Amino acid sequence: MLGTLRNAWRVPDLRRRFLFTVLMLMVFRVGVAIPVPGIIPDVIARLFQEGTLFAFLDLFSGGALKTYSILAMGIYPYINSSIIVQLLTVVIPKWEEMAKEEDGRKKLQEYTRYGTVLLALLQATGMTFAIRAQGALQSQSIWLLVQIVVSLTAGTAFLMWLGELITEKGIGNGISLFIFAGIISGMPGEILHVVGLYQLGVAKWYNLVLWLLASLITVLGVIFITEGERRIPVQYSKRVVGRKMMGGYATFIPIRINQASVIPVIFASSVLAFPATIASFIRTPWAASLQRIFDYNAPWYTVMYALLIILFTFFYTAMIFNPYDVAENMRKYGGFIPGIRPGKPTVEVLSRSVMRITAVGAIFLALVAVLPHFLVQLTKLPVLSPLSGTALLIVVGVAIETMKQVEAQLIMRNYQGFLK
Repeated sequence: MLGTLRNAWRVPDLRRRFLFTVLMLMVFRVGVAIPVPGIIPDVIARLFQEGTLFAFLDLFSGGALKTYSILAMGIYPYINSSIIVQLLTVVIPKWEEMAKEEDGRKKLQEYTRYGTVLLALLQATGMTFAIRAQGALQSQSIWLLVQIVVSLTAGTAFLMWLGELITEKGIGNGISLFIFAGIISGMPGEILHVVGLYQLGVAKWYNLVLWLLASLITVLGVIFITEGERRIPVQYSKRVVGRKMMGGYATFIPIRINQASVIPVIFASSVLAFPATIASFIRTPWAASLQRIFDYNAPWYTVMYALLIILFTFFYTAMIFNPYDVAENMRKYGGFIPGIRPGKPTVEVLSRSVMRITAVGAIFLALVAVLPHFLVQLTKLPVLSPLSGTALLIVVGVAIETMKQVEAQLIMRNYQGFLK
């Protein structure tokens, strides 16, 4: 990895892209420090006590939610809008056809942007009325509410624009890099917090060793699962196209263990956060019962969280990998799996392979996501959000994906130099 970064820094164009990306991330961190107008910080801070669901959600915004800054909602309205558009692409035949064309994909991207603004507006309105009910606003005027809603919505739209700029003019993967930067920014403080606990005698040396070993095993496991894939062999028969002989070579179909990446984790946390968030701002008996059910530290919350992650992993994988389309494309170009007839038998083999490999990835994602709950019991240390399984999963996944994009750009430039 260090060698790749060193080689990329020597290329002027890539060096400019690196510097542009760093500049945009600095702008993001500056935005985290700008609070919305008219809030009472002490009241907001009470909602983010250690180990609560709000503290967990604040992890992915890099502290912007805890300070209730203009970037408090982060990039999650964009992620949710992207998931909704992908779901509708499967349901609406016209959108499915659009997704197969370049112009159609650009149009779907526009729909995603519009959906982001709409979701951000709805979420900002709900959050604003919720904190008003908690007495976190300096005034009850409608004009202040409008200012806060507009500020939060504009912050999300601005962050979406910055992410697209990084993807276009930076090193790529712009949206994910904001989540990456938010988690990384909290790691030094958490490490110092652990050291402070050790110095005070609250944590023993063997607790720290167990914590370090668990973090190291998690990182190694994430790398192994992220890079792991099953390769299904494919043979292409020879055929004559015009005056040329085509085909006659062997290749493979790579099926990744974790095709859904961290999308199921983010989506599951969003689904569970919705009823808990609503219940925390309503003072009724049924709301109190609902809040106990969706308590972040409750055992049944852990079970529901794991089950939703497994469910969303299978669902999202089925959306991005269609065995019927893969088998049809193989048949068109004369490809076949050795020993398997084209058509329905090929679809069955692909479906069976995807289901088995996805089961491994889904169970791994669920285990990594619920790991912090077991670490608390194992190490006797408080929940370390930036060093939890979910955070490490996102950090390692984004780092690997970004490095692959840097390597791809290096290879592209080498090919350009060879052609010249």
